[in-house]
Amino acid sequence: MDDLTPHDASRAPDRIDLSAAPEGVPADSGSGCHGGKDTMLAAARAAGKSDILDRYAADYPVEPERGPHDQPQSMCPAFGSLRVGLRMRRTATVLSGSACCVYGLTFTSHFYGARRTVGYVPFSSETLVTGKLFEDIKEAVEGLADPELYDAIVVTNLCVPTASGVPLRLLKKQINGVRIIGIDVPGFGVPTHAEAKDVLAGAMLQYAREEVKAGPVAAPRERSDKPTVTLLGEMFPADPVVIGQLLAPLGLAAGPVVPTREWRELYAALDCAVVAAIHPFYTASIREFEAAGRPIIGSAPVGADGTAAWLQSLGDTLGLPQAQVDGVKNAMIAACRGALEKMPIKGRITVSGYEGSELLVARLLVESGAEVPYVGTATPRTKWSDPDREWLEARGVKIQFRASLEQDIAAVEEYRPDLAIGTTPVVQHAKSKAIPSLYFTNLISARPLMGPAGAGSLATVINAAMANKTRFDAMRDFFEGVGTEHAAGVWEDLPVDRPKFRKKYAALNEAARKASEAIGT
Repeated sequence: MDDLTPHDASRAPDRIDLSAAPEGVPADSGSGCHGGKDTMLAAARAAGKSDILDRYAADYPVEPERGPHDQPQSMCPAFGSLRVGLRMRRTATVLSGSACCVYGLTFTSHFYGARRTVGYVPFSSETLVTGKLFEDIKEAVEGLADPELYDAIVVTNLCVPTASGVPLRLLKKQINGVRIIGIDVPGFGVPTHAEAKDVLAGAMLQYAREEVKAGPVAAPRERSDKPTVTLLGEMFPADPVVIGQLLAPLGLAAGPVVPTREWRELYAALDCAVVAAIHPFYTASIREFEAAGRPIIGSAPVGADGTAAWLQSLGDTLGLPQAQVDGVKNAMIAACRGALEKMPIKGRITVSGYEGSELLVARLLVESGAEVPYVGTATPRTKWSDPDREWLEARGVKIQFRASLEQDIAAVEEYRPDLAIGTTPVVQHAKSKAIPSLYFTNLISARPLMGPAGAGSLATVINAAMANKTRFDAMRDFFEGVGTEHAAGVWEDLPVDRPKFRKKYAALNEAARKASEAIGT
């Protein structure tokens, strides 16, 4: 992580004065970047960010009755956009936010394998209030803008700079031929890290589309002579290859995956015949494709039914000869069913996650023979997710969009599955109940899902996990009687639970935390 502020600059604490609640916000709603969403949201609107926040509210809607997923129960949403930028070649990334937030984001990104420098422009109360922070960001970007090294620089405002109205839109669009992309990704405006990926992908597509309108652009490294299908949403590396094999008999080719790995791939993504919204919540990206005149189809080629429906949707959208589509469908249906029959899954499985592919995984499990009573996803319902939702609901699956941790855990308790697939806390809860469980991100989404190759890909790991039930029972029985929560451990005299004492000191600790974090102190 690079500190892009001059080393001789004096540093005050990274805090701004938002402690006085704006008009219309209750005084007890908290203060500071950890103290109150309503305070930060109102401050951002007062600072001129209403247009961005309104756009996010429309693109990434939450229920009118504000629930737990207004503030994600997973990681900071900015991790999603940071991940997108760090995976791109010749792209620099600069963060502006509280030091603790930047540290956490860079730690997480490097934990997930990024070997890239992350620029950091810190701030103090003075630089934030006087506008010097924006000048520091501008200076940092100008220093980085080397066309020999970079095609683009992504500058991201985190919560506090967004709430204070740091105007990234005033940055130059390009410096020395290097594109400058400024985005706001506040935790109080973007619900999940999956949707933050779309924030940056959409901003890049918009920039690239304007470049195309202005004149000739750089050709992609690889370009098919066939009409292409752009694939929207991150996926396992083998899946685009498999999709390409499905498309070849139709005279089509798989185009780039958005988010892309290089800037020039954005031009190829826009220059497609149709966009496949594999992840249906990329609302900003879809808006840019539609502005470019590109049709969109939902769902994905998962399982026999999903592959057939997806190919038919593709044929209908592009006006392909029905006989040609039927020929490919019949071949792929047979291949998928053969793979599914060889690797059946028998058992009850609950699915939950925050990646956006939860419905696709559930479809594949159902076609593999599993009973799936519940699917929870942190992402919202969109019209592009309707094909998968309708297919699952027709088979008795309860789907919870914008699922909270509490809802996912309640599903495990209600359905008592043979296997729980979910986020880390869901997996922890299930294992504490001696229920085999798998972490969605590392063990499920890191496998091929599409076409015949994906049809049997989940069976091995899932059947192996369910076969461990006896081991979980043995561990539960072994540790039976050691106590839980306040009584965890082996005691001569069992501790007495004192909930009033805990409540009193929890309140004192919370007051102390707010005092230490009070912005402006």
